[in-house]
Amino acid sequence: MSAAETRTARPAISPPDTAPLVEIEGLGRVFDLSKRWLNRVLDGSGKVMLTAVDGVSLSIERGGTYALVGESGSGKSTIAKMVVGLLPPTSGSVHIAGADIWAERGLARQRQLHRRIQMIFQDPYASLNPRWRVGSILAEPIKAFGLAADAAAREARVGELLSLVGLDPRDSAKFPHEFSGGQRQRIAIARALASEPEFIVCDEPTSALDVSVQAQVLNLLRDLQQRLGLTYLFISHNLAVVRHMATRVGVLYLGRLVEEAPARELFAAPKHPYTKMLLDAVPDIGMEGVERPSIAGEIPNPINPPSGCHFHPRCPHVMPQCRTVVPPSYAVGDAKVLCHLYDGTDHAGTARSAP
Repeated sequence: MSAAETRTARPAISPPDTAPLVEIEGLGRVFDLSKRWLNRVLDGSGKVMLTAVDGVSLSIERGGTYALVGESGSGKSTIAKMVVGLLPPTSGSVHIAGADIWAERGLARQRQLHRRIQMIFQDPYASLNPRWRVGSILAEPIKAFGLAADAAAREARVGELLSLVGLDPRDSAKFPHEFSGGQRQRIAIARALASEPEFIVCDEPTSALDVSVQAQVLNLLRDLQQRLGLTYLFISHNLAVVRHMATRVGVLYLGRLVEEAPARELFAAPKHPYTKMLLDAVPDIGMEGVERPSIAGEIPNPINPPSGCHFHPRCPHVMPQCRTVVPPSYAVGDAKVLCHLYDGTDHAGTARSAP
């Protein structure tokens, strides 16, 4: 085992390793987009509230990759920020190894939790300080969490991190602008590893990169996961990337988790009509020359979402209750689906099978 891997090994703490590392329960976030009070009085207008995340519950097993997918505006990045502690939730809880990250009050306990959670951001051109050399960027979290005894130990650790992500330790003397996009994202990954975390949120880490580089970064993330025992929450709108990375997938629509299932099952037999539409729109080289169905309509305005099931204006299987009743979560095999098609009722008066 290398020195880098030895440093990253951590003693198990409660709850036991068989329990999920991350548990999210009833997570919600509402943004107040209202004008100032005086403007509302003068205009005669009311408050404007946007529900970005609406009662999301999920768990992530240790060493697994949970992918959140959905169109822009579905709430993926908002969930990511709440999970890592950058944005407080309006409701619900986020537990990491049994500890609620938004309920902890002791400074020492908060620092311990934050050290174990890191994030890789979407844009490697914006997420690295252009005024700092790479060595300083990587040494900052090491220094902040007291993970090295002195400057020499920090420098040695920086070299280990750069080697771990496929860069040269001598690159620590360079500035971010001296690297390509793919190399900058490797530096961002090394920075995330600097605090020796257990859980990393990857917020579309390859979407800003050239296609030729994306596979290299994804393979690096998978290799690091296997070597260091990392757990990922992977945010993406690219289903091809999700198929490559995820062990379990959650599909978001207007802030609600409409389907979640093991990745293999979801791609082989999607249950929710929205999931089916997403997968049907993915290009397939085996269907060259065949017109692919497009996703009908556009995602509604989240400030004034449709009543009942948010997806009903675009759904090919819409029923009367879809327009007024929010569907509960139904267990269908190993999947959980938010859809009235699975309530077991014969809505048409004749035998009907789910899509």
